Amino acid sequence: MHAFHRLYQQRKSISTKAYKSRGWKVKRCEFCRLAEEFCICELRQQCNSNCSFLLLMSDDEVLKPSNTGRLIADVIPDTHAFIWHRTEVNDDLLSLLQDDKYQPFLVFPSEYASEQQRVYNQQPDVLEHSKIPLFILIDATWRQAKRIFRKSEYLAQLPIVSIESVLAESATECSNPVNNSAEQVHQKQHRTALNYDSRYQLRKAEKPGQLGTAEVAAKVLQLFGENESATLLDLWFDVFSFRYQQAVKQTNKANPRAVENFQRFINERTLK
Repeated sequence: MHAFHRLYQQRKSISTKAYKSRGWKVKRCEFCRLAEEFCICELRQQCNSNCSFLLLMSDDEVLKPSNTGRLIADVIPDTHAFIWHRTEVNDDLLSLLQDDKYQPFLVFPSEYASEQQRVYNQQPDVLEHSKIPLFILIDATWRQAKRIFRKSEYLAQLPIVSIESVLAESATECSNPVNNSAEQVHQKQHRTALNYDSRYQLRKAEKPGQLGTAEVAAKVLQLFGENESATLLDLWFDVFSFRYQQAVKQTNKANPRAVENFQRFINERTLK
């Protein structure tokens, strides 16, 4: 049981009524939150990452089975999760941000940075005192995320990591596949997570170009040179998306080879 599972159980325990959204009647696994017949828990694999993540979640996001933040905790061992509150700040959250072994970075679009906030579009040359990068992801709808960003003083001075440069590079590489066959381009997309358009089909994006939380995390890992971890998370996202859509009635738009691609990658890692 990882940080997201514990947070989910805690949030569920204080609910006064059942969370009812589309698909609420489906019998779901308590851990992966997929329909029981499409559970992916046995497939889960963690990586040896030198990065850490902190999920700062809106209250309702924790309960949504379509949430992808949990996928980060599935793959990255050092992942933390907290519910955001406007008037009360979790002491453990503040302690984590002040922990000397971490260097916190807020992952957010650079256009929202204040004059006091430094923005990184690439990995810093040297992390302060060799600290572990702690990437803070606001896990909420875009409207909620902007409010959380504005209303959280403890985020206001943190350096920002922006993934726009990665997305721009991805769009260029995918639209100009010089001397690459279609199959080579397809393989490259899954190997390095280089695709601009989100593959998250479980909810409608509030604006073009928005990515799922796990997709953003994969881009951040790529930006900081953790390509294997980025690919593992990216492929795990595909597995989640495909299996989730297997349980619904509409057309499954996810990659039908998602499980096969994921298992092949795991096997290749094992053989190294």
